[in-house]
Amino acid sequence: MSKKILEGKVVSDKSNKTIVVEVKRKFQHPFYGKVISRSKKYHAHDENNKFKKGDIVKIIESKPISKLKTWEVIDK
Repeated sequence: MSKKILEGKVVSDKSNKTIVVEVKRKFQHPFYGKVISRSKKYHAHDENNKFKKGDIVKIIESKPISKLKTWEVIDK
């Protein structure tokens, strides 16, 4: 099974080696048909503290690094 890759915006870079990425998605309601947008925040591992708030990044699933971090940043 391949690993999921998501794209989102960095909303926080205050922690050391960790960034918070907000991923937005749009989908159609199964019954009503209205387009709904939802967002979710993921904690991702950023080894070199390279990414700053406002950057658009791609993250990939990884083995658990800590309690909240199960994603790694792959590129900008």
